Amino acid sequence: MSSLLFDQSTEEWLSMLSGGAEPSIKLWDLHRDENTQKSFVNHPAAAVKKSAFSHQYGITHLSFYPFDSMAFLSSSYDHKIKIYATETMAVSGTFDIGSVVYSHAMSPIADHLLVACAAQHPTVRLVDLRSGANAHSLAGHHGTLLSVAWSPTHEHILASTSSDGTVRLWDIRRSAASLGVLDLDDAIGIIGEDGLGRNARPRERGKAHLGACNGVVWTDDGKYLVTTGHDERVRVWDVVTGANALSHFGPIIKNKHLSTLLPLIPPSSVNSSGKQLMLYPNEKEILLFDLFDGTLIKRLRILEATKSQSQGSLGLGKTKNRTTSLVWRPHNVQVYSAHSDGMIRAWLPRTQEELYAEEEAEEVDLSEDESRKRKRQALDDVFRSLTKQKITFN
Repeated sequence: MSSLLFDQSTEEWLSMLSGGAEPSIKLWDLHRDENTQKSFVNHPAAAVKKSAFSHQYGITHLSFYPFDSMAFLSSSYDHKIKIYATETMAVSGTFDIGSVVYSHAMSPIADHLLVACAAQHPTVRLVDLRSGANAHSLAGHHGTLLSVAWSPTHEHILASTSSDGTVRLWDIRRSAASLGVLDLDDAIGIIGEDGLGRNARPRERGKAHLGACNGVVWTDDGKYLVTTGHDERVRVWDVVTGANALSHFGPIIKNKHLSTLLPLIPPSSVNSSGKQLMLYPNEKEILLFDLFDGTLIKRLRILEATKSQSQGSLGLGKTKNRTTSLVWRPHNVQVYSAHSDGMIRAWLPRTQEELYAEEEAEEVDLSEDESRKRKRQALDDVFRSLTKQKITFN
């Protein structure tokens, strides 16, 4: 499983798309789990049938039309971007990009229908869905494009990342579209005349990561960018000045695959304290951080993955179960995760009864630990008293 997507055109968010490596695209109806807290297995409501018109290789990214969920787009390792009708799951259009498409994006607020493509060449391709033509290309990177994301507040502003470790910002209205690059060594930013970068000369040198940069997302207010890289770092950037916010998430972050890896930024309204949170899809777990101070708040682990880790440490074999994609369902405060074992998992907040039960279990574990320590201490005392005695043999 490589990509997940919710239909955001309705308040209920009851439809979800998933894309896999077979390749497969499936539509899930989530009405069934509305009022259940128990474990259950859901089944797809519809799926794209394998044919000469569907993708021939694995799916890399999915996106609904911003203002109409009756159509969605998919990109694939087969060099194609395809448009599907949601109701029939049939292909209604195909665009040949000419190389592997790792990611694509459509603006959630723009009137234009430009699809930004991150593909296996160093230019950002903009495809116009109205005309079906390649609108233009944005040159500046020197490696494979791995991720693109439109600003949620400015319809012409785009961010892109590359295997050369750079993150670029673009204004597609300008002839020289590049607004510059982000530099990990710059914690001040480009101030300009008004302290906000006005009339400042854009930075054209610098790297955001010491390795390939394979993920970029915006916070919902459009003020910050979050990027991920193969240097196993997550960095937060002030978009106005381009400054590195110096958020540090520690050595726990893992990121070695070339495929796009996107953190999930829940709406700031979710946390009553007003803090901005980040969910990171780590190898076999999901990590919940405070976005700005880097504090690890929670580790969400899968029981099967924990078992496989323990078996691997005993030499019993290892199974890959990497977390590949995360999506947020805000009205139910749920997170859905896709995994390389082909599973989609739903994460729900714990009820008060479950929290009480967990606290009681922890108290029982602590009392058992104390009992074991006392017994071990008694055995140690007996052993020491025996070793101190002088024993002779005739």
